[in-house]
Amino acid sequence: MTTAQVTASPARSRTGPPLVRLWRGRADDAPWVRPAFLALLLVTAGLYLWNLSASGYANSFYTAAVQAGSESWKAFFFGSLDAANAITVDKPPAALWPMALSVRLFGLGSWQILVPEVLMGVATVAVLYAAVRRRFGAGAGLIAGAVLALTPVAALMFRFNNPDALLALLMTVAVYLVLRALEDGRTKWLVWAGVAFGFAFLAKTLQAFLILPPLALVYAVCAPAGIGRRVGRLALAGLATVVTAGWWVALVELWPASSRPYIGGSQTNSFLELTFGYNGLGRINGNETGSVGGGGRGGGPGGGEGGGWGETGIGRMFNDTVGGQISWLLPAALILLLAGLVVTWRAPRTDTARSAFLVWGGSLLITLAVFSFMAGIFHEYYTVALAPYIAALVGMGASVLWEERTRFLASAALAVTVAGTAVWGFVLLGRTPDWLPWLRWTVLVTGSVAALGLLLAGRLDRRIGLGMAGLGLAAGLAGPFAYTVTTLGSGHQGSIVTAGPSGGARGGPPGGMRIFEGGQLPPGGQAAGQGGQMPGGAPGGTPPQGGQGGQGNGQQPRLERFGPGGVGGGGMGGLLNGATVGSKAKAALLDGADDYTWVAAAVGAQNAASYQLATGKPVMAIGGFNGSDPSPTLAQFKQYVAQGKIHYFVGGGAGGGGGGTGETGAMGGMGGMGGNAEISTWVSATFEQVTLDGATFYDLTREK
Repeated sequence: MTTAQVTASPARSRTGPPLVRLWRGRADDAPWVRPAFLALLLVTAGLYLWNLSASGYANSFYTAAVQAGSESWKAFFFGSLDAANAITVDKPPAALWPMALSVRLFGLGSWQILVPEVLMGVATVAVLYAAVRRRFGAGAGLIAGAVLALTPVAALMFRFNNPDALLALLMTVAVYLVLRALEDGRTKWLVWAGVAFGFAFLAKTLQAFLILPPLALVYAVCAPAGIGRRVGRLALAGLATVVTAGWWVALVELWPASSRPYIGGSQTNSFLELTFGYNGLGRINGNETGSVGGGGRGGGPGGGEGGGWGETGIGRMFNDTVGGQISWLLPAALILLLAGLVVTWRAPRTDTARSAFLVWGGSLLITLAVFSFMAGIFHEYYTVALAPYIAALVGMGASVLWEERTRFLASAALAVTVAGTAVWGFVLLGRTPDWLPWLRWTVLVTGSVAALGLLLAGRLDRRIGLGMAGLGLAAGLAGPFAYTVTTLGSGHQGSIVTAGPSGGARGGPPGGMRIFEGGQLPPGGQAAGQGGQMPGGAPGGTPPQGGQGGQGNGQQPRLERFGPGGVGGGGMGGLLNGATVGSKAKAALLDGADDYTWVAAAVGAQNAASYQLATGKPVMAIGGFNGSDPSPTLAQFKQYVAQGKIHYFVGGGAGGGGGGTGETGAMGGMGGMGGNAEISTWVSATFEQVTLDGATFYDLTREK
């Protein structure tokens, strides 16, 4: 019997107490299946939880919003950066909600923020396993789960507080539900898939819809029932998506602007503008108004159409910047996708094996194409979205070819896949020649031996063949495993993070910034505080972002901005990293803090977040993340000051700024944009300057 003829396993459970049923699994499972699956989940959880607090507050931009949402339900709903609801993050808030609930229940700390992300990673592995094993067996599911868990960028992002963890989980859930719908044609699975897409939109807007076209097309062509019913079910699923995503969007758009926070990342205080502009088409064509890159294409150090975000093109996922994050098994996934389609080509229209290859493969190809050619903001960690698709195709394709191994073309395809993966691993490891130099040769030799054995798999004893297959899998996973272990051993903070050893991702931020690698988190930046609090999570400590005031860790590049003002010294934060908050500055902000709506205002969200997390009090992020949003206006800011709502203004804005003087020096860097430059000029000309811990502040209660 070939793999194309295998049917989905029934979901019958063994009898007995619940714990026994959990351990034994389904009635037709081999004894090893459920223990192996549970071991996969436990090992994944253990790996991802290990050294978790080394990342401290991770991305303080989102952590500040989590802290705000844990104190204010209004901030929770909108995704505000502070509990006084001045401005929101530049994404919808769904990814913040699990973390905010955790902090509300258990207090502010590194584990309280990051454990929900780890659980999302474990859940993604579980859902992927379930999706693959239904059609291709437990072995294929275990391979897929292991590949996902050991993908370096997955190990990075499932321990980080960006929206990408929830997005990856929901995309995997959506694919699983579509595959269930393709099995029996039942409407409920497709509707639930629509719900998953809707929630994914509330995590990261239009990126959630990237894989909708191939999934809808495969269902329309390959699902059971007549074409009319197929189209009708797709319409119902689309309606479910619109309702699930649209309720929040409608409330935000209909809510009076005067009584809600400004929509961060937009230029017109509109979530729809944010969705289709800065977070939508702007990411594709590079014309992102308000972007750190300044909008438009080209002109950056990366060259090509990507401007400051790197050269675009089909090779982007394999280059020095991205390759080590995601591409270890990408060539294998593409080869196995082709092989799976060839094996199942003559199957009936509704064949679920071929549908699975089309669904996972279509999701991979369309996401790969968008990431490769998008000219707007692109970060290496975005590629975590590819990880479940690659892992599924590797598990499914290996299973299909193993079943067909008595045919020379199938065994040859297996051999080529293993050999190609080993060669590509050798190339990737060669990009960090001083890091584990022996590993690249081990991968190459081991992979070559396994490929030769698999070429003869149809003629060898089954146990020897399995040994060669296991050796090939080990060779393919050795490189990403080593990168993953290195990732787990280091803390990651700020807005641009990469997996693997220093130099393993040699990318950079947009034009006007330069990268300095190396350095270490200062003492206290990696250890949890007492009582479950991370340093800086409550009065009496400095934030675990201590490495952000110009320090790297071998994973997170340290950034300095060209131009006047230089690096953000003296506790000044930057566009992509926060600031180190000294004890004097913290004491000054806490003095009489309850008398003010915001204890301080600072240009740029990372800068503001540092002071908010250090004090636990609202800090206004002028201009949102980039410091370029037109909120507040000069008139609004003057009104807040006149009403006594803001105590201090933090000099040295996003992108650096050493707290200089003069008409633009107070803000520096990105802080000199638009209305923020006007605020800067007015503040520096009107109020007394105070220096605390080397940082420049303006006391808005004391005029010159």
